[in-house]
This record gives sequence, C-alpha cells and structure tokens, in this order.
Amino acid sequence: MLNVLLLNGSPQATGCTFTALKEMATTLEKEGVATEIVHVGHQDIRGCIGCGRCAELGRCVFDDLVNKLAPKLEAADGLVVGSPVYYASANGTLTNLLDRLFFSTPFSKRMKVGAAVCSARRGGTTATFDQLNKYFTISEMPVASGRYWNMVHGNSAEEVMQDIEGLQNMRILARNMAFLLRAIAAERSLNGLPKEEPEIHYTNFIR
Repeated sequence: MLNVLLLNGSPQATGCTFTALKEMATTLEKEGVATEIVHVGHQDIRGCIGCGRCAELGRCVFDDLVNKLAPKLEAADGLVVGSPVYYASANGTLTNLLDRLFFSTPFSKRMKVGAAVCSARRGGTTATFDQLNKYFTISEMPVASGRYWNMVHGNSAEEVMQDIEGLQNMRILARNMAFLLRAIAAERSLNGLPKEEPEIHYTNFIR
C-alpha cells in the first residue's frame, strides 16, 4: 500500500496545522493511501553544524528525532510538511529538522511526492510555502498542488474549521497527491524511474 508521512511542525499537537494535516490524512485514507502524522514542532531539535559526519555514518551525528524519522521517510512514498507561520517563515524547529533530515540521509528521495501546508492567522503563508517547497525541488521530488496555495487561516483549530476554502483545498491537494502517487507507482512498475545522469557535477563560479 502507498503511504504518506505527514509532519506537524507546530508546537501545538492538535492546533491549526494539525487540523489542516488531518483533513489531508482523512482524504488520503479514503483514496487508499496509508498515512502517519508525526508531531515534531514541540521537540528540541538543534540545527546542522556542517560537520560532515553523516557521510561517514549514514545518519546524523546527533541521535535525536531526525534519525528516528529517517527510516519512516525512506519507506514513505510521499511527504507532507506542515508548519505555522512565524515572521513570514516556517517554524525554526521544523526547518532544523528538515535541514538535517534531508542532508544526512543517504537514500534517494527522487520521485517521492512532496507537499507543503502552511497555517497562519493572516499573512506570511506564501513565503513559508515557497521556503518549504525548496526541500522537495532540490531532491527530485515531484510537488503536489491544489487549486490554491496550500494554506489555512485561523487563530485556533476551531477557526480553521471555519475556513471552508482552506479545508477544501486540503482535500483537493490530498486527492491530487494520491493520483500522483498512483501514477508514479504504475510507471515505476512498467519502466522504472527516470534515467539518472551517470555523474553529478558541481560547478563553482569562483576561479
């Protein structure tokens, strides 16, 4: 069965961000996709220090939630990252986790489907949305989209439940994600993944 890992980057376990993710998870389950929501925003997660030990160890040198999530991400067909908006950007705890999770894991993430979800009282959502999508687009992960930017508005879970448009878009996003997951799985079974370049080149512009 196809499965999607959803990360709740809010400190609140069942607040606004969770409400949006739960709407997605419910729809994904109806589409036959297994889901797991993991609460990460309340954890004490330090940032990457650029030590490079992950290249030797195959995991992050700091043995915390990042290493516990790594096998879940490896097994997942899709990843949804949800964050509240702080100063027009994502929760710092969440970005610390994503920096280390994406950098330290040796497995390929190509063709896993990614989606970002943002929650705000009012503004800053599009900047946060752009920020989170960059983790996917640098990793050869197709990005699922809805019919509007993936955001909900409200200052509480109860207010988010009144954001009819936002919740509708979560359901549209989930169905589109499920379609992409099935399409990629079908193509993989027939022809495999897209051909990879034999060597990855890194170009520096300082001569």
